[in-house]
Amino acid sequence: MQKKVIRWGIIGTGKIANRFAAALSRLPGAKLMAVGSRDSGRGAAFAAKHGIPKCHEGYAALAADPEVDIVYIGSPHVFHLRDASVCIAAGKHVLCEKVFTINAREAEELIRLARSRKRFLMEAMWTRFFPAHVRIRELIREGRIGDILAMQINFLYPWKMDPENRRFKPALGGGALMDAGSYCVSFVHSLLGAPDQIKSLARMGETGVDIVSACLFGYSSGPIAMIAAGMVCPDVKNAIIVGTKGRIDIHDPWYKPTAITLHIMGQEPEHMDFPLNGKDGYEYEAEAVMNCIREGKTECEVMSLDETFAIMKTLDAVRAQWNLTYPSEARGSSGCRSTGSNGFGKAT
Repeated sequence: MQKKVIRWGIIGTGKIANRFAAALSRLPGAKLMAVGSRDSGRGAAFAAKHGIPKCHEGYAALAADPEVDIVYIGSPHVFHLRDASVCIAAGKHVLCEKVFTINAREAEELIRLARSRKRFLMEAMWTRFFPAHVRIRELIREGRIGDILAMQINFLYPWKMDPENRRFKPALGGGALMDAGSYCVSFVHSLLGAPDQIKSLARMGETGVDIVSACLFGYSSGPIAMIAAGMVCPDVKNAIIVGTKGRIDIHDPWYKPTAITLHIMGQEPEHMDFPLNGKDGYEYEAEAVMNCIREGKTECEVMSLDETFAIMKTLDAVRAQWNLTYPSEARGSSGCRSTGSNGFGKAT
């Protein structure tokens, strides 16, 4: 039987929105119907590039489009609550790019709205849907490496300091934690759940957002997770999961891997390849979302809303140790509080 076609709209015209639009064009059963942009020129150019029939000026018009079933939110994360709420209130399903919202309070508000309107909602944590990560979760459930003892995750990349880039802008929720570290935190949550203890250090850049950080998560059941995230660093994006019987090495880049190596004590290493075969990777999460909608689900068990809320609480707790508050959170504040342009936020 032919699958029901799911009609998509996209909010935003940035880098990730472009990649997601291209992925939808390669995905059977997906039809990209419309793009919404506050800049009509950028919106028209985006539509022309991806062969999108409709270009709406403003997000409310896209949300009201009867030929759109689900909207992908690709705007900066400080606007996610606003943009996703407009779409859900208009009756649309929503796939919202990570980080889900700027904090747990906003996440709770958005989740409550989606559940009250019985609309599908999911954080677009594409990492979880890659075949390599699916296999990693299977290996853990099968007990191949025994009980998890530790995880070490690195997401460090070089980016030229630019105060006008969203990564460095406090007003847009910038910083390495929200941009790269959120992937790491989500990965730890997917295998170990929310941590019982959090210790963290961060170095703040000249614009007042974190440019490199380290987190240590502790669990009463025993495991320890170590995370390093940075955006002015040499490129390092590998991860290791260590268990009582062995370990799993996730090859660089771990968040969109094409290979892992399983090491079991006393056995030869087992290398596993997961070629993307021309895919970018966004196809996996989009396919999962469309299957949920076809089945009448309002949540995806691989990336549940309860887990997204828990992740946002962990990110809040990490930032609290650095005394980092974004302007949108600090009512009456004209800027972003931090420990200083070159200081270190120390865990309490």
